[in-house]
Amino acid sequence: MEDLIAVREDEAFDVDALVEWMSRIEGLPADVPAVTQFSGGKANLTYLLRFPDGQELVLRRPPLGPLAEGSHDMVREHRVLSRLWKAFDKAPRALALCEDETVIGTRFFIMERRPGVVVRGKVPEEFGGGRDPEANRRLSGVVIDTLVELHAVDPASCGLDDLGRPDGYLARQVSGWAKRWEDARFAEIPVADEVGRWLADHMPASPPPTLLHNDWRLDNMAVSPDDPGVCVAVYDWDMCTRGDPLTDLGTLMGTWFDPGEAPPELSMMPTTAPGWLSRADAVERYASLTGDDVSAIDWYLVFGAWKMGVILAQIHIRWLRGQTKDDRFATLGEGARHLFELAAARRAPAA
Repeated sequence: MEDLIAVREDEAFDVDALVEWMSRIEGLPADVPAVTQFSGGKANLTYLLRFPDGQELVLRRPPLGPLAEGSHDMVREHRVLSRLWKAFDKAPRALALCEDETVIGTRFFIMERRPGVVVRGKVPEEFGGGRDPEANRRLSGVVIDTLVELHAVDPASCGLDDLGRPDGYLARQVSGWAKRWEDARFAEIPVADEVGRWLADHMPASPPPTLLHNDWRLDNMAVSPDDPGVCVAVYDWDMCTRGDPLTDLGTLMGTWFDPGEAPPELSMMPTTAPGWLSRADAVERYASLTGDDVSAIDWYLVFGAWKMGVILAQIHIRWLRGQTKDDRFATLGEGARHLFELAAARRAPAA
């Protein structure tokens, strides 16, 4: 259900060294697993470990090549997932962290497997292939509803009340993503710099902080094979922190395209399928369920598209530099350019 492939040659690791390390960790299997790779992600690398007795675990590690400061943090992700499952049952439980980079060449952690259906750019046939408006509406609704559920978690209830630095969070986000764009600049794109300055100059006051995922998208979730409106897992927690909850909503809305906003190849979610909530309706659903004031949402819509453009640029520059050989990343530069232009266009309502 989750796009398993043979391990890519340049992303393989020493399985014998992994087994030797696991044999020393209480509670982990000591047998040799069959290793396959989840193909869908574009950043951190994720592998399925299937053991002879049928047990399955998941290994997470950073991508190849130099990493932006503070990104792809396996220690943070392990800390979050070793605790969050107690208060948010969609979070897989992390079981063990390895900080010894000599084992497989980088830090990594092991977590439980939470299988389900991961929906990317198209609605799969088991949910009607995009032709069932009710299934499409349920899929779009569960993305919002599960985000609301996360934002309602009391961080203290799972030992995460000291995570991150909520004060000044929004300003650090803008300056941090501007720095990441500078480091990942693969071409001169003046509008990207212009939008970054606009965001800094028009920053709204933040609502009270909540737990944040920081990369909330449909393809970072898995839904039940029996019901597209039921979330069974949320993945990719390496940027989890506490801060302004509307940045999570804005990140999600960054690629929640209304008809005509983006070419099909940029679609990360099937947001133009019949029955899918419009972006305005999705924001209204979030506001209705949380009771939060979303009057400044236009700023967050600009931020979300701009941030997602920087993320694509970071992935694309690794491909240009030969730090990854995954040719899916060859066209992401044009995707980043489009998102920067879309971010600029979304300034109009708030200008």
